[in-house]
Amino acid sequence: MRKAVEIKNLSFSYSDGKKVLDDFSLDIHEGETVGIIGPNGAGKTTLLLHLSGVFGKDLAIKIFDIPIKKENLFEIRKKIGLLFQNPDDQLFMITVFDDIAFGLLNLGLSKEEIVHRAEKYLEAVSLSNYGDRISHHLSFGEKKRVALASVLAMEPEILVLDEPTANLDPTTCREFVDLLKNFNHTKIIAGHNMYVIREICDKVVILNKGKKIIEGTPKEIFDNEPLLLQNRLI
Repeated sequence: MRKAVEIKNLSFSYSDGKKVLDDFSLDIHEGETVGIIGPNGAGKTTLLLHLSGVFGKDLAIKIFDIPIKKENLFEIRKKIGLLFQNPDDQLFMITVFDDIAFGLLNLGLSKEEIVHRAEKYLEAVSLSNYGDRISHHLSFGEKKRVALASVLAMEPEILVLDEPTANLDPTTCREFVDLLKNFNHTKIIAGHNMYVIREICDKVVILNKGKKIIEGTPKEIFDNEPLLLQNRLI
């Protein structure tokens, strides 16, 4: 099975000099669902942003064997779909259809293809016939689904999800988890919700103070109470 993501010895500091990622390495194979867990400030969101080239050139990361550098960013961003924690950071057009169409227009797709994808992926997130709805009038859970549809419509090979169930009530959270299980993409999920990580992921990585502490199966990680306590996860 080919590698979808290869990270070798990634280190990163912000302008204030604080090191956020420290010699981090990880391989993710095509079709895997990997959970990244750790306490607040561990570096999870920064790691996810690196994967889509937000910080520009980073030869420590390869996406399907393509290194992250300026001339490759367009191709890499077609392969990576990033779902933000807060859907209001992702939805900024008037209608649901316009929010989904925005990225597709940037791909230069025909009107017919854009309409087709919008309908297809709204149906995939159980929001058929929502195209004319006003995005900011939706419930938070509906906004999450629209944001996910907008990512899916770009047809990426890898879904990168930052706290995908944050601020959802328990029932809506379970429904969103069931929804994510329907998609066969390679998935990378950062979060604090251990139920979500245990339910969806094949592999779990603990990140703390920018360092990879351990990786293993959900059972290996979640059955190790001292490890979870040490890393402020319970």
